[in-house]
Amino acid sequence: MRDLPKPRRVPSFMGPLFRWLFQWPFRIALAGLYRAGFLPWQLTVLSVVANGFVGWLIVTGRFFLPGVLLVVSGLLDVFDGSLARLRGEESRAGAFLDSVSDRISDVILFGCLFWALAGQGHVLPAALALSALIVSLLVSHVRAESEALGVSLAEGLVQRLERYVLLMIGLIFPHAILPVLFLLNALGAITVLQRTYSAWQQLGGKARPALPRRVK
Repeated sequence: MRDLPKPRRVPSFMGPLFRWLFQWPFRIALAGLYRAGFLPWQLTVLSVVANGFVGWLIVTGRFFLPGVLLVVSGLLDVFDGSLARLRGEESRAGAFLDSVSDRISDVILFGCLFWALAGQGHVLPAALALSALIVSLLVSHVRAESEALGVSLAEGLVQRLERYVLLMIGLIFPHAILPVLFLLNALGAITVLQRTYSAWQQLGGKARPALPRRVK
C-alpha cells in the first residue's frame, strides 16, 4: 500500500491547526476508505448528496441536526482529493468535478438557509445568508480567474474549511446564526480582497511578452 498522505496543506486561518490535530485520525480513516475500495469520485458525489440532505433539513426548519451532519459531508469533501492522490488517480477531470461539486454544495447550503430564514420572517439573517453565498462564490471565482491566467493562488484567510466550521457553529448553537453570518460575510470579503491583491501583484510582476517587430 502506498504511503498515506497527510491532510492537504491549506494556507488559511484554521488550516494549519486542523492539519496538526487530525493528521493521524485522518490517515487511519483514509486507509479504511482505501481498503474498502471507495473511488474518489464516489466520495465527491456522496458529499453533494449529503449536502443536499442537509439543505432539505434546513428548509424544513431544523438547524441542529444539519449542523451535526455537516461534519459528515465536510469529511467526504476532504477525503476525495486525498484518496485520489493515494490511489494515484489525480487528474484534471477529477479536480474539475471536485471544484464544481463544491460550488453546487455552497449554493445548496446557503440557498436553503436563505429560504428557511426568509420563510421564518428573519429578514436580516436571510439577506446575510444570500450575501454569504455570493461572497463564497467570489472567493472561488477570483482563484479560478487567476489560475486561468497562470497565477498560483491558494492563500486566503477564510476558505471552505472555515466556512464549514462557522456554519456548523451557527446551526448547532441557538442564536449563533446571525453573528456567524456576519463573520462569514466580513471575513469572506477580506479573503476576496486578499486574493485579488495577491493576484494583481503576481500578474503585475510578470514581464510582458515582447511585441513582434514589423517587417519593413
